[in-house]
Amino acid sequence: QLSLVESGGGLVQAGDSLRLTCAASGRIKSIISLGWFRQVPGKARELISAITWRGDETHYADSVKGRFSISRDSAKRTVYLQMSSLKPEDTAVYYCNHRTATLTYWGQGTQVTVSS
Repeated sequence: QLSLVESGGGLVQAGDSLRLTCAASGRIKSIISLGWFRQVPGKARELISAITWRGDETHYADSVKGRFSISRDSAKRTVYLQMSSLKPEDTAVYYCNHRTATLTYWGQGTQVTVSS
């Protein structure tokens, strides 16, 4: 079983930067990709960024391209989301996930609030 724990959220001002961290523990095989999602009340959870297990491909939602950057440290079993030039519309709960061919694991989420 895999456990994911996000950290690094907080209250910042527009234009500031934050780095989210997702630490994995437990055993799991055949991870395909690692991703960051976000969700605001009343809306569906949306994919913000993802990276393949090998780290050779990345994906970004149009809304964050050029501002957010995903990376991973396989030795530390950690995935990062570097967020820059934050906007009030980036305010959300951010979730980390790890995906296999058959299962998806989620963290508990970390709140990011961007004030104008």
